[in-house]
Amino acid sequence: MKKYLTAILNKEDDMYVALCPELDIASQGRTVEEAKRNLSEAVELFFETASPEEIDERLKTEIFISPLEVAIA
Repeated sequence: MKKYLTAILNKEDDMYVALCPELDIASQGRTVEEAKRNLSEAVELFFETASPEEIDERLKTEIFISPLEVAIA
């Protein structure tokens, strides 16, 4: 079975940090591809080891990513 989740990646110094907001799981890598691959592995391990109750508790089913405009003084 496949599940489609979100990966948000950003650069921090010389590393890339990858976050899955639906589960609040993060990983990192030296490249975007490595960070995403490491995040996939972390999420897969979570699903393999977590109880159904923990999955239900952590899994957010509605994640919205949208631009945000703010005024800066």
